[in-house]
Amino acid sequence: MTTVTRRVAPTPDDSTALRFPQNFTWGTATAAYQIEGAATADGRTPSIWDTYSHTPGRVRNGDTGDVATDHYHRWREDVEIMADLGVSAYRFSLSWSRVQPTGRGPAVQKGLDFYRALTDALLEKGIEPVVTLYHWDLPQDLEDAGGWPERVTADRFADYATLAARALGDRVKTWTTLNEPWCSAFLGYGSGVHAPGRTDPVAALRAAHHLNLAHGKAVQALRAELPSYARASVTLNIHHVRALTEAAEDVDAARRIDALANRVFTGPQLRGQYPQDLLQDTAGLTDWSFVQDGDLAEIHQPLDFLGVNYYTPTVVSAATDGASHGSDGHGASEHSPWPGADVAFHRPEGSTTAMGWAVDPSGLYDLLLRLKADFPAMPLMITENGAAFDDYVNPAGEVVDPERIAYLRGHLSAVHRAIRDGVDVRGYFLWSLLDNFEWGYGYSKRFGAVYVDYPTGRRIPKASARWYAGVARSGTLPEEGSGS
Repeated sequence: MTTVTRRVAPTPDDSTALRFPQNFTWGTATAAYQIEGAATADGRTPSIWDTYSHTPGRVRNGDTGDVATDHYHRWREDVEIMADLGVSAYRFSLSWSRVQPTGRGPAVQKGLDFYRALTDALLEKGIEPVVTLYHWDLPQDLEDAGGWPERVTADRFADYATLAARALGDRVKTWTTLNEPWCSAFLGYGSGVHAPGRTDPVAALRAAHHLNLAHGKAVQALRAELPSYARASVTLNIHHVRALTEAAEDVDAARRIDALANRVFTGPQLRGQYPQDLLQDTAGLTDWSFVQDGDLAEIHQPLDFLGVNYYTPTVVSAATDGASHGSDGHGASEHSPWPGADVAFHRPEGSTTAMGWAVDPSGLYDLLLRLKADFPAMPLMITENGAAFDDYVNPAGEVVDPERIAYLRGHLSAVHRAIRDGVDVRGYFLWSLLDNFEWGYGYSKRFGAVYVDYPTGRRIPKASARWYAGVARSGTLPEEGSGS
């Protein structure tokens, strides 16, 4: 991956005592496989991530989510931590394999009881539970039957959504169907750096469509079961794509990646159609005949808000010798997650996180303005934003992480600036509550506001957790230099 020497000007510093709207949601987020552990407890069966992580060579250091942070047994402690942070909402995902082990048939009540108890405890503390139905952990039985490239998986997902809504609909008002379906489709079935580890570009495109279809079917299932006041959403990792230069070939490279990263989902979900340039770019791979009559209408369901995950911008150019044509920060593979797009990826100069991702809050601001322009009536929620750094416990028993505080300050300032400029952003969820299993990177990357000592499970709130607690409680971004 080459380094970009030309950098877009950063967002101006608006961090001096910025006040957010009074009803702004301050939350934190996790995902089931990354934190729960208890991989075989109470009837849970393997998901694709259990299989993938147990396959030699797939995950750094051979790490698995078998124990993770043991949230399944320590959830009461974690709820107390959230209460101490003063957050008003907690976004978590259900483990499909824990709720419906084979992806078919009746629910397992012990699995549902875990989530019932968790949501009850959250509500007792005044924390709104925000449930994500799918955060990448497809039951292995469904993958064995073909997985997301097969249409039937969307039907199974709708059944699962119905089970979850019936069990938790009296407690949970806010629901998300899918988290980052781009990762599920293109990293899972294209580059193979995520579960299930397949490397078939056509399967990746089929998976993207059937994830879209699953989303639409699940929204309908939720609406059929939930009270009228319940909210339905989807969370997308909208890539803020920048062309390296204004040259026509670089601009076209950015267009191609925007189609594959963003419009493959926003098109059918929010407009009821796939973009024509995407279909043309991939015509050499597939004729898209897997899109059947009625699919687009079923996918295009009214949503109460769009969840937006942002970490870093994506800078691309036309393919050049010596530049990375496939690696884009998501994991190294000989296979590209970008079917039909041969482009080069570039890293902006400046500071980076432990993931090697550029720290650039201006990308979040620009992205939010783009979404307002494209979908002016759609409320937005920042459902993930955060950073991994090489955190450690100092001799005083503390975890001091000024880099993360600076990252959060910059990105919250960008959100505030977007709100000031007319973007309807309703809330912000810090990723993540806890250090956890970071997918193909295992336990080598720490995103949490709370440090986890993995051998003992001990939780240690970092300096950034205390800082974020002050922001969440006051609804105000403090002056730079105040607090931790």
